[in-house]
Amino acid sequence: MTRRTATLVTSIVVLVISLGLVTVFPVPFVSFSPGPVKNTLGQSKSKPVIEITGHETYPTTGELDLTTVSVTSPDRDLTLPQAMRNWLDPHHDLFPRDIIYPPEQSADEVEQQNTAEMTGSQDSAVAAALQEVPVPFHPKVSTVSKGSPADGKLKPGDVVLKVDGVAVSQVPQVGELVRKNKVGENVSFLIRRGGAEQTVVVKAAATPGDAGRPMVGITIGVDSAVKVSVNLGQDIGGPSAGTAFALAIYDKLTPGPLLNGKHIAGTGTIDALGQVGAIGGIQQKIAGAKAAGATVFLVPEPNCAAALHAGVKDIRLVKITTLHEAIGALKALASGTGDVPACTP
Repeated sequence: MTRRTATLVTSIVVLVISLGLVTVFPVPFVSFSPGPVKNTLGQSKSKPVIEITGHETYPTTGELDLTTVSVTSPDRDLTLPQAMRNWLDPHHDLFPRDIIYPPEQSADEVEQQNTAEMTGSQDSAVAAALQEVPVPFHPKVSTVSKGSPADGKLKPGDVVLKVDGVAVSQVPQVGELVRKNKVGENVSFLIRRGGAEQTVVVKAAATPGDAGRPMVGITIGVDSAVKVSVNLGQDIGGPSAGTAFALAIYDKLTPGPLLNGKHIAGTGTIDALGQVGAIGGIQQKIAGAKAAGATVFLVPEPNCAAALHAGVKDIRLVKITTLHEAIGALKALASGTGDVPACTP
């Protein structure tokens, strides 16, 4: 073998080995792709996705899909060819791994966080829907932030009867009364826990990013004779299904089908006051909704700009900022009359 031939053979071997290594070694990215959808007015494992007791319910028609994003799992790595395929697909996205899965969090901690966010979104959806119907309820503690002033003092499920001696009957009142105090002052809560009333005193702290705004570190839901169960299993997490949950609850608790047989999909976080918030993966969710047959997609207002660049044809993008607005838009779509806010350039 001549020196020239040997050099060529060596180069080819090195190239083949290099290409082989490229297909094996991971890259520090995760992919976002369209995930499964779930009809919140339908069934999951032979049970209604939204199950309501303690109040009359009414028939519904059509489909109201919550949408999801499939994300590379924390225990799986992308190779360079896989990352390139995702980058070239218009309905997929790539993000640095450390942004989606912070190095200081374990895979179990990420899963626990997603589960907690899903539970919180369900509680907020119930609160928002029951106020919109409306039905009688009492404000209750839904979540307590770890390390907050309320941590170890108030508990999820505590029914809030009074704040600083003032009786409360609506969700917004709790926060309004807390904010009448100054940072560092004590806030008195009369609560009912386990059937017994007791007073709990919590010292207000500054809200992160707003030193003059007092907070105690709780979110408020509702305690009502109306009980709502969400049956989805363990494969969907995070807070972005809150708006879909709230709309499905409202539809089941009110006479007359809200969708009038239409196939609607959407997304958006929701708080107990019915405010709809932004989510991630809007373009993947729209693509997934279209593939499932939806003709209308409810978009949180902050996500409208990205939604307009989703590259999905023949699906109507409806802008929403509150649960009340979303209900109004769906009623207008069902009747063919009225205002339907749209995402516009």
